[in-house]
Amino acid sequence: MKTSRWLIALLLVGSAPALAAPDSCERVKSDIQQKIINNGVPEAGFTLAIVPNDQTDQPDSQVVGHCANDTYKILYTRTSSGNYPVSGNATQDGQPAEPQ
Repeated sequence: MKTSRWLIALLLVGSAPALAAPDSCERVKSDIQQKIINNGVPEAGFTLAIVPNDQTDQPDSQVVGHCANDTYKILYTRTSSGNYPVSGNATQDGQPAEPQ
């Protein structure tokens, strides 16, 4: 009986970090989102997604953070909402970039 209590306690303690992972990832995602907005990118101009490490190869996305002991990544994707350009062919004010 004593052994089973220790086993249950050990399992609960061992699973605590796994249960906390989504919360820590949400905090990291929120911090990154605020930094992007503070840099002048409109909130409608991007999305952030929390994905497992094996799902980071998504088109037009860039890894901008990690969480949960580096088992998840946070992906940044530009959107076409508002005046924020999706391609890198325009300047910040939306005007076409001068050819180099």
